[in-house]
Amino acid sequence: MLRRALTARGAAFGAIVLLAVVLMALFAPLLAPYDPLKQDLNNLLAPPSTLHLLGTDNDGRDVLSRVVWGTRVSLIAGLVSVALAVVAGCAIGLAAGYWGGRVDGVLMRLIDAVLSFPALVLALALGAVLGAGLGGVLIALGVVYTPTFARLMRGQVLTVRTRDYVHAARVLGGADWRILLRHILPNSSTPIVVQASLSVGFAILAEASLSFLGLGIQPPEPSWGSMINTGRGYLQQAPWIVFGPGAALFVTVLGLNFVGDAVRDALDPRSVTHARQTSTGLPASTQPSVPRSRFATLS
Repeated sequence: MLRRALTARGAAFGAIVLLAVVLMALFAPLLAPYDPLKQDLNNLLAPPSTLHLLGTDNDGRDVLSRVVWGTRVSLIAGLVSVALAVVAGCAIGLAAGYWGGRVDGVLMRLIDAVLSFPALVLALALGAVLGAGLGGVLIALGVVYTPTFARLMRGQVLTVRTRDYVHAARVLGGADWRILLRHILPNSSTPIVVQASLSVGFAILAEASLSFLGLGIQPPEPSWGSMINTGRGYLQQAPWIVFGPGAALFVTVLGLNFVGDAVRDALDPRSVTHARQTSTGLPASTQPSVPRSRFATLS
C-alpha cells in the first residue's frame, strides 16, 4: 500500500510538504528568527532583506516569523476539526446504517438539514455564535464536515451489515456494540480514511477563510488568513505581507491534496487494476491476479 501511494502522481511533493509543515509547527520557536508578536516601529513595512527575509508588516512584525508560527494554527485547525467530524460522522453513520428504521430517518433528516446550508455560510454562522478564536473555529468546521462522513459511513454500513460474518456474529449472540466495533467499523473504514486525508487541506483553507473574515484567529495572534486580511490594504505599498502567508497556504493545501490523492490510489482496488492494465497494455481480465491488500479487499 505504501509503495502504491509513493508512486502516485505528486505523492513525493505532497509528502515533502506535509513533513515540512509538521516540522515547522513542532519547531516554530527554533525556526522563527523573531518573536511573531514583537513590533519594530523603526521598520514599518520594510521590504524583504537579509534581516527580514519576507519583510515586515504595518506594525513592524517579521512576516516570516508570523508565517512559521501560523503553521501551528493551520495544522491544528485542519487535523482537529477533521478528527471531530470523523468521530461524530462515523457515530451517526453507524447508528443510522445499522439500526435503520426511525433511527435512520431521524438522523439522516438532521444531516440533510445541515447539508441544506452552504458550508461557508454555516461555518460563518457557527463562528459568530461560538465567538472568535481557535475553539470556535474547530467546532464550526467539525459540524460542517460531519455530514460528509456520516453519509459515507451510512452507505458503507448498509452494505457491510448484510455480510455473512455479521450474521454469524449476531447468531452467536454478539452484542450490537461489539458487532459494530469489531466487524462493521473496521470493514467500513477505508473510504473514511480517504475522505479524511482529502478533507484536511480544505479544512485549513476554511480556517484561513474564517480568519480572513474576522471570525477565526484574532490579531495579533499569527494566522495565515488574518495576515492576508491585514495585508490586503497594503497590496500596492507592501505586497510581501500577503505573499508570505498566501504562498504558504497555497503550497500546504496543494501538498495535502496530493497526499490525499495518493492515499485514495493506494486504498482503491480499482486504481490498482487500472495501473496494472496501463503498465501491461492488457485488459484487466487477462492479467495475472495480484494479491490485494487487506484494505483493498475490505473495500
